[in-house]
Amino acid sequence: MEVRRRGRAMVSRATADRRADFPTLSHMHAYIATFAFLFACAPAAEPPAAVAPKPVAFDAAAEKADGFAVLFNGNDLEGWVGDTKGYKVESIDGAPAIVCQPGGTNLFTKDAFADFELRLEFLLTAGANNGIALRAPLEGDPAWAGFESQVLDNAAEKYKGLKDWQYHGSIYGVAAATATALRPVGEWNSQTITMKGKRVTIVLNGATILDVDLDEAAPEGKTVAGEKVGGLTRTEGHIGFCGHGDRVAFRNIRVKRM
Repeated sequence: MEVRRRGRAMVSRATADRRADFPTLSHMHAYIATFAFLFACAPAAEPPAAVAPKPVAFDAAAEKADGFAVLFNGNDLEGWVGDTKGYKVESIDGAPAIVCQPGGTNLFTKDAFADFELRLEFLLTAGANNGIALRAPLEGDPAWAGFESQVLDNAAEKYKGLKDWQYHGSIYGVAAATATALRPVGEWNSQTITMKGKRVTIVLNGATILDVDLDEAAPEGKTVAGEKVGGLTRTEGHIGFCGHGDRVAFRNIRVKRM
């Protein structure tokens, strides 16, 4: 069934496109027609189960000694490319952050990464929608040309009815997060994304919300979204933020090559 993307949320076109999906519906056997109609109208998934967020310590000196490098210098967008006009450096809670502005789209690291561990903090506003590009090229939609890990206010009313792989922490179109540990809107969240070969692990506020082998999640390149995802054949690419004009802030962004 065709779906149309709106922001990072993919909204079903079942009502508008049902005739196109089943052009011979009136001529089908009644049982088959009923089954096909019910399948097209199948309810979307609820957000993943919530677990309690935990405090996450941040020791910059220890991380530096362990090989982590800072991706955001705290002053400007040096080292970043793409929509540098759609993001600004602002001071929030007394610390610098990269903030998506109205109309902001995709912002990428200048450098490419293969296997890595990414650590950052993010702050959502009500109903906000963004994403973290992983192994993405600088052209095309990161969600399909590379990978995108959702950044989303799961609790927003407007996101009811999403597919399970569209909620926060999911690899868009490929694998659904199995839990969420989002803090309330307006509070900082800590997240770690580890990509090693075909395995992706995401830890949100101390809780593992996704741990998946991409080859198993998309055997022979077949994804749950029914779309081709270029990241499945990529071994490296850029890290980035996938904005849709919603205000989302990122800070303390650091990465370790593996």
